[in-house]
Amino acid sequence: MSLRHMMLGFGAAALIATGALWSSSHSRAEPAMRLPAPAVDEPPQAETETAVVAGGCFWGVQGVFQHVRGVTQALSGYSGGSAANAHYDLVGTGQTGHAESVRITFDPRIVSYGQILQIYFSVATDPTQLNRQGPDFGSQYRSVIFAADDGQRKVARAYIAQLDRARVFDAKIVTRVDPLRGFYPAEAYHQDFAALHPDNGYIAENDLPKIDNLRRLFPALYQAEPKLVGTNQLN
Repeated sequence: MSLRHMMLGFGAAALIATGALWSSSHSRAEPAMRLPAPAVDEPPQAETETAVVAGGCFWGVQGVFQHVRGVTQALSGYSGGSAANAHYDLVGTGQTGHAESVRITFDPRIVSYGQILQIYFSVATDPTQLNRQGPDFGSQYRSVIFAADDGQRKVARAYIAQLDRARVFDAKIVTRVDPLRGFYPAEAYHQDFAALHPDNGYIAENDLPKIDNLRRLFPALYQAEPKLVGTNQLN
């Protein structure tokens, strides 16, 4: 269980109030690099498609993709477990099988599935960390791509193999590619967290650098105004 989870046990307001504690105990994210584009990608199949990825706290992953052109929604939630226990307090035990995930709805005519993965590996997660990201530990923070179909699975596996062959990271990629068997939206107070609480210490240390790296490395796909979920779109 992460310190973030324990603090949220006292309620979201407690984390917001005490978030500054993170700035003195955790270093900023390492500078990111723009990775090569996938050699294998999916052509547009429809006007709207979805991708589900996990790579640490969903606040930061959601925050990144809310700033990507062509993304119409990035929704924080849980994948990898059942609907019955897809609740934050249970997922935080690391015993439910879920990973904190983000469902990305996008227009493939603007941003392709392969580009979604390129951004994911470049700035949203460290794919060499096993069952952790930064200060957060546990299988619920694992790096995993939940493929919705054979096409997504082919692109994801080919891209991981491509990056490993190119040795773009100092260690082997541990990101898994698992079948998507369900996605369950997270509680309303988790949605848009990075956008609504930029002064929170956890967000400032761990997540705002990711969004800045997106702007720096992918200027053509960056949009300054985040595409917020809002509490009326939790479905």
